[in-house]
Amino acid sequence: MFGFGKKKEKVVSVADGELIPITKVNDDVFSEKMMGDGFAVIPADNKVYSPVSGTVSTVFPTGHAIGITTDKGLEVLVHMGLDTVELNGEPFVGKVKQGQKIDKGDLLSFMDIDSVKDSGRDSVIVIVYTNMDVTREVPEISDQSTTHGDEVGEIHYN
Repeated sequence: MFGFGKKKEKVVSVADGELIPITKVNDDVFSEKMMGDGFAVIPADNKVYSPVSGTVSTVFPTGHAIGITTDKGLEVLVHMGLDTVELNGEPFVGKVKQGQKIDKGDLLSFMDIDSVKDSGRDSVIVIVYTNMDVTREVPEISDQSTTHGDEVGEIHYN
């Protein structure tokens, strides 16, 4: 009734665009899962939403990444664009603060994807489960069109 002991959690798409496996991201740190497993979205617009419910654990000063910790202790990194830390926050307008409780589908940030692309960088949004030890299974992702809030799959916890 209260969800105690629930061992799985739905994950949703963070943007409108093209959902792709993390292995297709054009960055070895992500594609080789050095930071953890996950998925990515090639965004079609500037809005970035939360893939899970939880607490905002980190908002990077440059705005290019946001960390979320679920109630089950899973740490989820939402990384906007590749090498965008070098843009010193210019294409990002954050909508959340550290310590804030959020629900899946809540607006996290605006990312000016044209500005990111004009700088010669990839605008892909990468979602990484950084502490895989708390999971038993993560969703398998296949290429497909997506809308923010679409279910991507379920995380199964240990």
